[in-house]
Amino acid sequence: MNDTVSPRIARAIAALPLRPDMVVLEIGCGPGVAARAVARLLTSGRILAIDRSAKAIAQARAGSATELATGRLAFRQCAIEQFVALPGEGPFDLVLAMRVGALDGRHPELETQAMAHIRAVLGPGGLLCIDEQAPVMARDIAGLP
Repeated sequence: MNDTVSPRIARAIAALPLRPDMVVLEIGCGPGVAARAVARLLTSGRILAIDRSAKAIAQARAGSATELATGRLAFRQCAIEQFVALPGEGPFDLVLAMRVGALDGRHPELETQAMAHIRAVLGPGGLLCIDEQAPVMARDIAGLP
């Protein structure tokens, strides 16, 4: 599998306020390129990457053997508007979403549902990073859809 990180994804990851111990949730991970890149930056932290597509999750797992073996990366098929953290998965210090239809304003009902699920799993002081927008602190997402 080609694991070249596109300039867009590389810029987005470089802009994240990542610490090596963070617990991260990526929404809409697709084939897992960004999730693998984030996992490589974590030492004691971990990333859970979700996508609604079974095909995307299969591709992500197939291309992530090294990162999965570290225990710092996990994948799960799930839409954000139905996501519930399993025991030991959260709370999340950072939630990352790049080009996620449920959060891009085109589907207000899905966005409202997605934001409720994000609020439920984002820890105190946590950040929500959507596309190239400025990060939003956990305490400030209450006013979002």
